[in-house]
Amino acid sequence: MRIAVAGVTGVGKTTLSRRISERTGIPHTELDGLYHGPDWVPRDEFLDDVRRLVAGEAWVTEWGYSAARPLIAARAELLVWLDLPWRTSFSRLLRRTVRRRRTREVLWNGNVEGPFWRFLIDRDHIVRWSLRTRRKMPPLIAAVQAAHPGLSVVRLTTPAGVEAWLDTLPTR
Repeated sequence: MRIAVAGVTGVGKTTLSRRISERTGIPHTELDGLYHGPDWVPRDEFLDDVRRLVAGEAWVTEWGYSAARPLIAARAELLVWLDLPWRTSFSRLLRRTVRRRRTREVLWNGNVEGPFWRFLIDRDHIVRWSLRTRRKMPPLIAAVQAAHPGLSVVRLTTPAGVEAWLDTLPTR
């Protein structure tokens, strides 16, 4: 099975991808880990890595990054759309960002969250990015469904719905 998890920034795509992997035994690859090089510089090998990932027979990953989405959608069998209320995803993003900054959690390739005050000056700060892109998913989902009519899409709109759906998955 090849599964992509879609949703806005902070909604829980990676968390759900990991949970799907743990439950089913399907390997998970975190897309952010392929994208971000040291000092947050995008890796030149990103799209080649995505091509290798999606060439596999079974995987779970996040449906992110505009250049990678078509590659992922072309091979995915299932797209799980986390369409939770914006206040839910935004509060999750804020908690995650503050926690990562406070604990200096090491992310991909040695990166750590920058100072939170950068929100004021950095247009692409994760919090500002979330505010700017919070309505982008419905047209992206509609476009991928039109381009890939055989792609099954599951839309999950509540945390309880996510749990109920997870319970339907086969266990390893």
